[in-house]
Amino acid sequence: MDQINQFKGQTRLPKFAVPKRYALTLKPDLSACTYSGTVGIDLWIVHDTKILVLNALELDIHEVWFTNSTGKQVHPSDVVLDKDDELLLLVFDEILSVGEGVLSIMFSGILTDNLIGFYRGTYVSGGEKKNMAATQFEPVEARRCFPCWDEPALKATFKVTVEDAPSELSVLSNMPAISEKFNGHFKTVCFDESPLMSTYLLAVVIGLFDYVEETTADGIKVRAFSPVGKSDATKFALDVAVKSLELYTKYFSMPYSLPKLDMVGLPDFIAGAMENYGLITFRETDLLYDELHSAAANKQRIAVVVAHEVAHQWFGNLVTMEWWTHLWLNEGFATWVSYLATDRLFPEWKVWTQFLQETIDGLSLDALEQSHPIEVEVQHVRLLDEIFDAISYEKGSAVIRMVTDYLGDDVFQVIWIFLKSLSSYMERYACKNAKTDDLWYVLSEESGVPVNRMMDKWTKQKGYPVISVKSKDHILEFEQSQFLSSGLCGDDKWIVPITFALGSYNSCHKFLLETSIQTIDLSQLFHFSDGNSSSFGEKNKEKQDEHLWVKVNVEQTGFYRVKYDEKLLALLTKSIEENCLLPTDRFGMLDDTYALCEACELPLSSLLSLMDVFKKEIDYNVLSRLINISYEVLNISSNAIQSSVNDLKQFFINILRFSTEKLGWDPTSGESHLNALLRGEVFMALATFDHKNTCEEATNRFEKFLDDRNTPFLPADTRKAAYIAVARSANTTNRIGIEYLLKVYRESDAVQEKARILRCMASSPDRDILLEVLNFFLSGEIRDQDIVYGVAAISIEGRETAWRWLQDNWEIIMNKWGTGSLIARFIKGIVMPFCSDEKADEAEAFFETRTRPSFARTLKQSIERIRIKARWVRCIKQEDSLQELIKELACRE
Repeated sequence: MDQINQFKGQTRLPKFAVPKRYALTLKPDLSACTYSGTVGIDLWIVHDTKILVLNALELDIHEVWFTNSTGKQVHPSDVVLDKDDELLLLVFDEILSVGEGVLSIMFSGILTDNLIGFYRGTYVSGGEKKNMAATQFEPVEARRCFPCWDEPALKATFKVTVEDAPSELSVLSNMPAISEKFNGHFKTVCFDESPLMSTYLLAVVIGLFDYVEETTADGIKVRAFSPVGKSDATKFALDVAVKSLELYTKYFSMPYSLPKLDMVGLPDFIAGAMENYGLITFRETDLLYDELHSAAANKQRIAVVVAHEVAHQWFGNLVTMEWWTHLWLNEGFATWVSYLATDRLFPEWKVWTQFLQETIDGLSLDALEQSHPIEVEVQHVRLLDEIFDAISYEKGSAVIRMVTDYLGDDVFQVIWIFLKSLSSYMERYACKNAKTDDLWYVLSEESGVPVNRMMDKWTKQKGYPVISVKSKDHILEFEQSQFLSSGLCGDDKWIVPITFALGSYNSCHKFLLETSIQTIDLSQLFHFSDGNSSSFGEKNKEKQDEHLWVKVNVEQTGFYRVKYDEKLLALLTKSIEENCLLPTDRFGMLDDTYALCEACELPLSSLLSLMDVFKKEIDYNVLSRLINISYEVLNISSNAIQSSVNDLKQFFINILRFSTEKLGWDPTSGESHLNALLRGEVFMALATFDHKNTCEEATNRFEKFLDDRNTPFLPADTRKAAYIAVARSANTTNRIGIEYLLKVYRESDAVQEKARILRCMASSPDRDILLEVLNFFLSGEIRDQDIVYGVAAISIEGRETAWRWLQDNWEIIMNKWGTGSLIARFIKGIVMPFCSDEKADEAEAFFETRTRPSFARTLKQSIERIRIKARWVRCIKQEDSLQELIKELACRE
C-alpha cells in the first residue's frame, strides 16, 4: 500500500514508462448505452520498475497483461483504480526492465449523458429519437474512455478500430478509414494510424449524417457533416475551412499534416467546438448557416469559430503545450490567428475592430483579485475547466496583438515578421511540445527584439496596469499602477508598450514604460517631427492647452487602461464630438471610463456625460459597447437609484434614436454586414428598455411571423428584439406571449432559432412567468447543453426568483451538469448579477458545503464581482446631483 500511496495527490504521472503507440478497439452498444474495449499500448520502460501508473476514470478493468521485448507475458499482482486521483495503478511481482514492451488492457464503460469522455447523444430519424455516440476528451477526459497516459506531453500514435457499429451510421475518427467490414446490421471500421498526438485530441463519432466535401489546392479532402437533410447549411463553414487551411499553409510555411479534415455538427455537445486532429466537432449552432434563420451574428460566429479550430491543427495539434500551464499557446494564438484569417476572408466585417469586444472580456476578468496569470499553475486536473477562460483566450490573444504592434509601425511588415517567427517556432517544435519561453525565444531570435524581456511579466503575473496621464505645460506624465476593479492597490509593475497620438493620427509616438513614472517633453516631439527648432512653448502653448488632444493606447492595441486628468479628458471628449477619433479609440474611451467608474475612480456622472456625446454614433462596435454599458448601468442603478431607472432608460433610448432612424427595421438591398449586426443589437436594446414604439412594432412583426415563418417582416437579425418584447409583455393574466414563444421553439427545426428563443424567454419581468420558464429549462424538452443560453439572459427583475430557483433545484442541476464545465454558467448567469454584500454573503453561505473544484474559481470570481458592484452602489448613492443630471439627460432630444 505504501508503494501506491506515494502517487496520491500528485498533479502529474510518474515517468516510469512513456507511451509510443495505442492500438485502441471500441465496441459500443448504443441500445444499452455501454461499450467494451481493448487497448494495446506500446511502451518504453524508462526505469526498471514494478509499478506502472496511468490514468483511468469510471472504467471497469477486466484483464491486464504486459508483454516484454522477448515476448514474455506477465500479469500484475494488484490492479488498483484510484477514483480521487483518477489513476490506474498496476503492481507487478517482477521487475519490468528498461526497454520496449506492450501493455494490454481489456475494459468496459458506460456511454454517459454528461457530454464528456465517450458519451451518448441522440438524433431524430423518421420521428423516432435514437442514440448515437461521440467523444469529448479535452482537457482530461480520454481517461474516461480508455486507460491511457492522459497528459499533453505524452504524445503517441493511435490506431483506432470501432467494432459492431450500426451499419447505417457513419463512423468517423481522426484518420481516414482504411477498411469497413459488414456483418449483418453491424460493421467494423478500421482507421489509418495517426501521427504523434496528445490523448485529448483523439476523437470518435458514430451517428447518422449527410455531408458535403471539397478539396484544397494541396489535395486535402475537407468534409462537413450535418444532420440528414441539412447538408446545404454546412457549405458556408466548409468554404471557410478550405480557405483557412490554404491561408495557414501559406502563413506558416508548413502544410496541414493529415490527409483529411472532417467537421461534424453534433446535436449534443458541451463546448462551441473542439479541434480534434483531423475531426473537428461542433455544436450545431456554430457550424450550420441557414440563409433564412441565421442572423449576421451567426454567420460571423461560424466563420471565426471555424478559422479558430482550423488554426488549432497547427497551434495545439502539431505543436502542443507541454502542460496545461501553457494552454494559452493553444487558445490565445488560435484566437489571434482566427481573426487574422477572418479579416483576410471578410475584410468588410472589420473584425480587428470587433476584436476589442474580445479584449474587454479579458480586461474585465483580469481586474479581479481572483484572476490568474496567463501561465497558470494547475494543482489538480479538475481545476482545468476553469482556465479555459477569458485569460487564456482573450487576454492571451490580446497580448499577442500587443507584441505585434510593438514590433514595428508598418502593419504588413510586422505581420510578416511575426508569421515568419511562428513558422520557425512550428518547424522547431512540430510533433513536439513547447512552453511559453520557447515561443518568446524564437520570436526574439527572428525579430531581433528582446520580446521575452518585455513579455515575461505579462504571462507570469496576473493583472495589468492603468496608465494615469497628466499634462502640465508641455510635459506629459505617465504613471502605471495595477488596475483592480475593487479599488485596491496592487504592487505589480509591467514593461508597458505605450502608444499615443497628439492631436492627429499623423503624430503617433511609442515608447516602453519600464518604471513607475515617466515623462515626455512634447516640445522635443514637435521639434523632431517638424524639423523646426523654433520655441515650442511660445508658438504652440496656446494650441496645446486648448486644442491638442492626447489619445493614449492608440487603437486599443495595448492590454491596459488609461485614466486622463480633467483637462486631457475634456479635450478628448471634444475630439469625439468633432469626430476626430477612430472608432477603436472611441470604443476605448467608453470602455476605460466605464471600468474606472465601476472601480469608483470616476463618478457615474462622468460616464453618463461621456455617453451623451455619442448620440450621433453609427459605428457598430462603438454602439455595441455603448449598449452593453447601458445594460450594466441599468443593473447597478436598479439597486442604487431605483427612482431614476425609468429616466435612465429614456436617456439610453435617446442615445439610440439617431441610429434607429438611420437603420430602420427592414434591411436594405446590399447593406453592409455591420449594419445588419447593428440593427439587431439596437432594436434588442430598445425592447429591453421597454421603448413603447419598438415593443409595439416588434409585437406586430412577431404576429406576422407566427402566420408565416418565412415572412420578410421579421428577418433573423431582428427576431431577438421581437422575442424580448413579447417575453417582457407576458404575465400571469396575459400569458399569450410566452405561449407563442414556446410554440415557435417547439415547431422550429433550426438550431439557431431555438437558441435565439432560449436567450430571450427569461427576459420576462414577471416572476411567475420567469419561474415557469426556468422550470421549462429543466424539463428535458431542451438539450442539456442549451440551458446555458437561458440562464445567461435573466431579467433584472427576475434575479431573486432565479436565485431561489437555483437553490431549490441545486441537487437536480448538479446531478445533470455537475461533472462538466456547464455548471459554472449557472453561477455566472444567476449569482454574479447581484449587487449587494448581503447577496454575496448569501451565496457564500449556500455554497460553503457545496463547492466543487470544477466551479470553485468561478464562484470566487462571481462573489468578488458582487462585492465590487456593492461598493459601486454605495459610491453612486453618495453622488451629489446625480439624479438631477439623469433627469436632464432623459429630457434632451
